[in-house]
Amino acid sequence: MKFVIASDIHGSAYWCKELLSAFESEGAERLILLGDLLYHGPRNDFPDEYAPKEVFAMLNAIKEKLTCVRGNCDSEVDQMVLDFPMMADYALIDANGHTLFLTHGHLFNADLPPTIGKNDVLFNGHFHTPCNRVLENGALYANCGSAALPKDETPHSYILFEDGVLYWKDLETGGIFDCVEL
Repeated sequence: MKFVIASDIHGSAYWCKELLSAFESEGAERLILLGDLLYHGPRNDFPDEYAPKEVFAMLNAIKEKLTCVRGNCDSEVDQMVLDFPMMADYALIDANGHTLFLTHGHLFNADLPPTIGKNDVLFNGHFHTPCNRVLENGALYANCGSAALPKDETPHSYILFEDGVLYWKDLETGGIFDCVEL
């Protein structure tokens, strides 16, 4: 089982191309996108090569490989141009006895966790800063950061989930900057 998990493309054609290139080079089965796909949001500057039409065309081209959830900047209007579902607030994947709870982060996050078990993982983006920590109940919290608009001097990033190991990767260099084994 091999997934690339990313968030917060925010309409950047440049960073979407970089993410799709990383997805292809990783040889992952699925690209999991944790929201904020097309719109940059009122508090963000325009990302590099802001072109939502190009982003939705690139994503529609690989729709059968996508699992997506809704971010706080995503809307029904966005869903109208996307050929895959992305309006759910969360998705669940069973990964060898671990439940992967996939959400954007504006509804569920480390401070407002869903009901999950100690062997499970809460994934989100939203805060644009990659991190991991163990929650009070023993579950792992994993934030993939942002593909297009990282904050706090963190890299453009994503998580590679492979055989029960999470690798936080720099989208520009491909380098691993954090790792956790489940």
